[in-house]
Amino acid sequence: MKFLTADEIERRLASRLGGIHAKQRLGIEADHEAQAFGQGLNFLHLENMPASQAIIEGVLRVSGMYWRGRANAQQIQVRKNDVAAGLLPAAFEQFTILQLSDLHADMNLRAMDVVIRLVRELRYDLCVLTGDYRGKTFGAFESCLATLRELREVIKGDIYGVLGNHDSIRMVPDVEDMGMSMLLNEHVAIQRGDAKIYLAGIDDAHFYRVDNIEKAALGIPEEAFSILLSHTPEIYRQAAHAGFDLLLSGHTHGGQICLPGGVPIILEAELPRSMGKGAWRYAKMAGYTSAGAGSSVVPVRFNCAPEITLHRLVIGI
Repeated sequence: MKFLTADEIERRLASRLGGIHAKQRLGIEADHEAQAFGQGLNFLHLENMPASQAIIEGVLRVSGMYWRGRANAQQIQVRKNDVAAGLLPAAFEQFTILQLSDLHADMNLRAMDVVIRLVRELRYDLCVLTGDYRGKTFGAFESCLATLRELREVIKGDIYGVLGNHDSIRMVPDVEDMGMSMLLNEHVAIQRGDAKIYLAGIDDAHFYRVDNIEKAALGIPEEAFSILLSHTPEIYRQAAHAGFDLLLSGHTHGGQICLPGGVPIILEAELPRSMGKGAWRYAKMAGYTSAGAGSSVVPVRFNCAPEITLHRLVIGI
């Protein structure tokens, strides 16, 4: 299975982003990709601390809970969410969006087999990916791309995505060659007949902080129904005040390791806990934070089932 060389990737990124933008983005990533303290929206980044994985896994093994958590991580659920919107064109009534988030595709191949099986059987009009495709935050990503390619084969129709804090900008050319269009502070129009809705996406806002909502929204008509893809929901205020009608995100894993009742021990995000998983509203904007299909740091789940999500757009207030 062949992937692009480092030189080919840099040439493609310069063509895709522009030379200066590409150098800036690659430089920011080189400066910070393995930083554990102080970078991004929160201070501590467990995913960048290799010792944390060994400690958490060791505690779970000693307690006898590790294999139960591994089994939980493979119990992926298909969740459904209706989004009522007054600005929605009639042509988009019942339009269904499949959201896949936080796959961490190379971390738990059995879980990814379940995702592939589920996606193959689903019906939807558009697929969106809300970031964190690989398990680690730095280093090689070829095994992640190989699993993404398998998933791509079962996804029907158009696919748009954004990068997460685990993802390298260097992954973009290979991912786009698979037919998955990355929105890097950009937007596209989705058309049905003469009607349009708009889909925008921002680069990672949590760790690299290279998001630009203003650029992503530039040119979207004020009266149009618009959706923003962001890996993290932490930009909910900016998104709502920029006029987006729906924010689809992930990042939190819903806590991943939660107390009974789904109460997260650590949420790893700077936002109200009510926005940490599932549907929510802020001002006039609807939001949904996916608990994600994969797992981070350690491939386990407790009291927080992994998910893939079907969002159905309906006309309403």
